[in-house]
Parts: sequence; structure tokens; C-alpha cells
Amino acid sequence: MAADTPSVGEAYERARQFTKERSSSFYYPFAVLPGEKRNAIYAAYSFAGTVDDAVDEAGSEAERAARLDEARELLDQAYAGKGDSWIGVGLGDAVRRFAIPREHFDELVMGMEQDLRQSRYGTWEELEQYCYRAASVIGLITVEVFGYDRAQPDLVREAAIDMGKALQVTNIMRDVEEDAERDRIYLAQEDLVSHGVSEDAIKAGEMSESMRRLMTTYSQRARVLYASGERLIPLLDGPRSRMCCNGLNGGYKMILDQIEGRDYDVFGERVRPSKPEAFAMLLRLWLSGAWPLVQWR
Repeated sequence: MAADTPSVGEAYERARQFTKERSSSFYYPFAVLPGEKRNAIYAAYSFAGTVDDAVDEAGSEAERAARLDEARELLDQAYAGKGDSWIGVGLGDAVRRFAIPREHFDELVMGMEQDLRQSRYGTWEELEQYCYRAASVIGLITVEVFGYDRAQPDLVREAAIDMGKALQVTNIMRDVEEDAERDRIYLAQEDLVSHGVSEDAIKAGEMSESMRRLMTTYSQRARVLYASGERLIPLLDGPRSRMCCNGLNGGYKMILDQIEGRDYDVFGERVRPSKPEAFAMLLRLWLSGAWPLVQWR
């Protein structure tokens, strides 16, 4: 081990700082977890976020491919216990401590690679596959850290996958305008055709009745996925794991609520709950997640 290799404690602290600076929507829901679980989640998020940022900032396709190769090498090191960077040390400790399958991280990197090469999706089924790689695998990683009812592994997996898809569909709806500016259309091409919405209209920010109907369809699909995903929460180990999961899931549902409240107008000002609204909602979600049978209002 190199002399400048950080300790596990130092690596986890860097991961905590990285997560807080990059995404408050992830940082605060996970803050309620016990220390070991919280550190592992932040380490996993730091790997995903660092790789994603590096790929986005790379100039050429060759540079982006090199960043993905580096990500896979980092995984090799972490799973072999040979990481010497703060990301590798923290992730290596997390995956050993919680026995997180390597395949989930491999799928995550494949999703980033797919995002580089594909900016359109022909069908809803193709888009769902992307959502699985972009978000559902993160759910599968986190449930290993949360702990869950081992008597129902199939239900846990199915619910975690659907919860991840629900969150990603919500992201897609919220970021339609931003993505279109980057010439990325995540709404399935077959859905654009069936609802009579053109890519040019999306890029121009035209909020037509056809666009509202399209967004309504995606909202309905997201609601079905949320309902399926929420079956996961009572199956998680301990109130703090349930609180965390319910807070994250509910935070994204709040975004979907606001999109619907704006009559599906996703152009112009970005949909974003205010900080007071978000923290008040998070507190309620923590409480209702810890004790799912109690109704908190």
C-alpha cells in the first residue's frame, strides 16, 4: 500500500463531502442511516458520481472510453482490496462489508456507456432498460446496504428495480428541456409519434396539449412503478433503513407532484421544491417510513 493511501476513515469522509456537495437530494435522506450503512452508501454514490462527471467532462469519444475503462479498473481494485485512492479504499471497504455483488456496478458503468452512444430510444421497453442501468442498479446496491427480509428476495429485487425506474422516469420528465438542449431525447420515439409530439417542438419548448398528454402518460407509468417500488420499504431491516428509503422515494414523488401541479409544463423554470418544503416533507417521510402502519399528516 502506498504511503499516501488514505485510511478507510479518511476515504469515507471524502465520500461524505463529495455526496453533500454534488447532490443534497441524495445526501440528506441517507444522513439518517447508522454510520456504517451511511458511509457505504456515500462511497457507492461517490464512485458513480465521479465516473459520471469524468465521462461528461471528457472531450472526445476516445477520452470517454478511457474514463469508462478506468472505472472498470477501479472496480477491479476495489473488489480485490487493492484500492489506493479515496474512492477505491472507501468502495472496497463498503463492498466487502456488505457483500455487494460486482454485477450491479458493472451494469451501472454499462448504463453510462449506453448514455454516451445512444441519445434516442425507440420503444418504452428500450427506455426501461436504460432506466434499469441508470437507476435500478443503484437501488439493488443500496438494499444490500440497508439489509432486507431474506425470505422474500424476489420481491425485494422486483420492488427495488421498479423504485429505481420510477425515480429515473421522474428525472426524465423534469429534465426534458435540459436534455433536449444537449440533443438528448429520453422520451421513447414511439410515444412521441403516438401523441403527435415532434422533437423540434420539444427543443423549442412548446407546451402543447399533445405534450401534456405525453407527460400524463409518463406520469401514469411512473405512478405504477412507484406503487410497485414502495412494497420494498416494509421489507427493509430496521426503522432507519426504512426512513432513508422512504425519504428518497418520497422526495422524487414530490417532484412528480409538482410537475402534475404545473399541468405538466416542464419548460421554463426547472421543477424544484423549495428547501423548507423539501425538509418538511423529508421529516414526514422519515417518520412514515420508520413506522409504515402509522399515518403521519
